[in-house]
Amino acid sequence: MYDILPYTKNMAKAYGVEVRPSTNKSKKIDVFQDGKRIASVGGYGYGDYPHYLKEQGKAFADKRRELYRIRHAKDLAVEGSNGWWSGVLLW
Repeated sequence: MYDILPYTKNMAKAYGVEVRPSTNKSKKIDVFQDGKRIASVGGYGYGDYPHYLKEQGKAFADKRRELYRIRHAKDLAVEGSNGWWSGVLLW
């Protein structure tokens, strides 16, 4: 089960959503708004900003974030999509 760190919880709160460990075994978190699941995001087994920050330090995490944002630019541009939620909550 994925350990949701304070970074992700704080971002969820800022965007008015709730996050819980995903019921989909290939995803990290489920995103809920008004009690309804709106997205399942984060590939289980891949890194993310809060975990890199905790385990590798800020410089490493910032570099991984930069590369993630370049790689997923099209997904991040579609507000409300699974890719957008992943970018907001995990990166």
